[in-house]
Amino acid sequence: MKRTADIDQILRPLKDTPFQAYLSNAVQVADILEWILSQVGTAEVWQTSFSISEEFLRRLFFICRANKVSRINLVLDHKATNKTLKLWAFITQVIERTYLADNHSKILLVRSEAGETVSVITSQNLTRGNRHESAFISTSPEIFANLYDQVNDLITNHSVPLHDLFAERLAAD
Repeated sequence: MKRTADIDQILRPLKDTPFQAYLSNAVQVADILEWILSQVGTAEVWQTSFSISEEFLRRLFFICRANKVSRINLVLDHKATNKTLKLWAFITQVIERTYLADNHSKILLVRSEAGETVSVITSQNLTRGNRHESAFISTSPEIFANLYDQVNDLITNHSVPLHDLFAERLAAD
């Protein structure tokens, strides 16, 4: 899942540009996450997507192994459950909290340990694609707070927490 172009040709530094957007087939969501983390440092991450792929999980694994992320919270769609369950062993090694909900959004929220926030709304699932994808990136604290509240509501009130379900099942066995 290596990008085909220098990300600096597509995006400007976060500190210089509080709002930016792109349409490109040269970058993936994992590229955007790494690019953000390189600017804000270690951070907690919330991601929503319809589905996730093994290739994307591999990228997250290496991002986490480099201690760039303190915690990942992931929301996937109920309709992608079969694919999610096939990847479950790998998901549990990379992502601390995974939830299923009626979800088609593709949101990436990053809050650094220093309190910096970045919001990304993208058209791309957490999968590999060679299609043109678009995204809007913002460092606005207001946009982050609004999206964070909505993602947190989705997690708290409208999702099934997969980690808890599997932990309860293992404890019962």
